[in-house]
Amino acid sequence: MSIKNIRREVMQTLEKNIDSFVNDFLITPEKIWQPTDFLPNSQKDSFIEEVKEIQELSKELSDDFWVVLVGDTITEEALPTYESWLLDVDGISQHENNGSDNGWAKWIRAWTSEENRHGDVLNKYLYLSGRVNMREVEISTQHLIADGFDIGTATDPYKNFVYTSFQELATYISHNNVAKIARKKGHKALAKMSKIIAGDEMRHHVAYTEFVKQIFKIDPSEMMLAFQHMMKHKITMPAMHLRDSFGAKGSLFDDFSTVAQRLGVYTGFDYVDILKKLTTSWEIDKITNLTPEAEKARDYLMKLPERMYRITERIKVPDTKFQFKWMIPS
Repeated sequence: MSIKNIRREVMQTLEKNIDSFVNDFLITPEKIWQPTDFLPNSQKDSFIEEVKEIQELSKELSDDFWVVLVGDTITEEALPTYESWLLDVDGISQHENNGSDNGWAKWIRAWTSEENRHGDVLNKYLYLSGRVNMREVEISTQHLIADGFDIGTATDPYKNFVYTSFQELATYISHNNVAKIARKKGHKALAKMSKIIAGDEMRHHVAYTEFVKQIFKIDPSEMMLAFQHMMKHKITMPAMHLRDSFGAKGSLFDDFSTVAQRLGVYTGFDYVDILKKLTTSWEIDKITNLTPEAEKARDYLMKLPERMYRITERIKVPDTKFQFKWMIPS
């Protein structure tokens, strides 16, 4: 049997528990928070005053902060790209059983519906803040969706679940650090909003790490090799192809990444910490019945965090002032 067919069988085995995964890790639209819970109510007389308060508080936050928040927002709003990618993964089908979705497709759609709220509320908040050029933000969002991305997983579910496990934790860290900065500056509403978005990301991270954990029980060697492959080639960030109007594909990412590191929102050390947490969560040091090739992969993964940490320590983050079209000239 081919590797691809084995993966599909494993996905079918896990799919038997898809309803419990949905119940355990996702929340129904009626019970979960919605964007309007964090935004001024346009039907109230106090609406204009509340918007003015947001704009006054927003003046206290640096340009670097707003650049990071814009980048995070655009990343969240590129959701159609992520959904279409995941719906193409082996074992996930939108047209089984007389045209209906299989369990995995239902999971992806439900996960997407939760994630959709993040870009929605952040976009509206950016608009109300008065600190950014929303047309340029919208252009960057459209470019990111139109350009698409290649996360190096092809249609392999094992690699895709490593990616989502990693990326959900990365977005948790980013939103959580944004919340801390906003709180220190007295921007309590923005802090609360970012904190609850981070909570969603952590819940999703736990779900995807559980999927990988289950795969390790069924197909340990191939799962180990998939984990090694993803870390050896490094995790591609969703915002890798960020650009502004008339900009080249990917022209903004390095500058954006530098600002995020300078602000302490997401750094190289966070990348290493995520790798450590995944290695611990999946207890890869305890997994048995591995092939010789998978044993070598495990050895590589166990040594990788320390090696990456030493490299990260040598990286100096520049103080360069970048010109982002997203920002309104002060």
